[in-house]
Amino acid sequence: MNRKTKPIIIVLAEDDEDDFILIRDALKELRILNELHWVKDGEELMDYLHRRNGYADTTMSPRPGLILLDLNMPRMDGREALADIKSDPKLRRIPVVVLTTSKSEEDIFNSYDLGVNSFIRKPEGFYKFVDVMQTLNKYWFEIVELPPSPDS
Repeated sequence: MNRKTKPIIIVLAEDDEDDFILIRDALKELRILNELHWVKDGEELMDYLHRRNGYADTTMSPRPGLILLDLNMPRMDGREALADIKSDPKLRRIPVVVLTTSKSEEDIFNSYDLGVNSFIRKPEGFYKFVDVMQTLNKYWFEIVELPPSPDS
């Protein structure tokens, strides 16, 4: 958190607990103080964003300023969730960064066609992850002007 305003909430949609821990620990290593909320699939992400099924309390599910989205998840995958987010007038302004192991060019093209803001392949190894998180932090929280949350 490097802004003088409220911290930007990050929601991570990731089904792999090891990847969640890796991302969480990389953020801690960098002393990035943004709140990180974890959901395990696209359905849970949409419940979080629409504040339903256990996410009705806005103090427990604040509106994110950034979504980190894995593509390959059970129930509803990241592609479906991305399509839902970017087609919803209440959600489409939330920046979405795909963070995936997919090497498919089709996934890259389709993600951008659906409105993703960035597409990043997950690096291998903790310190490479730290580098990616540092770059994400600098870009999304220091350089880019994000729209204010409708909850502000």
